[in-house]
Amino acid sequence: MKKYAVVIEVAGTNYSAYVPDLPGCVAVGDTVEEAEREIAEAIEFHIEGLREDGLPIPEPQTVVEYVPARAAG
Repeated sequence: MKKYAVVIEVAGTNYSAYVPDLPGCVAVGDTVEEAEREIAEAIEFHIEGLREDGLPIPEPQTVVEYVPARAAG
């Protein structure tokens, strides 16, 4: 099973999610958990659509790391 990196951001009063390796694959939710559920479903539908259209399914390539921010000064 492939795993795609997902970015979840605060978007005003809710959360938005997108998949860098699957352009156009987005979702929203009222909570982080809801956004996670919605993007998981969106990934499935996105890949199904690519298959139906005979298009290649991008390989996961995005790497996610947390990097400490060093305060200036």
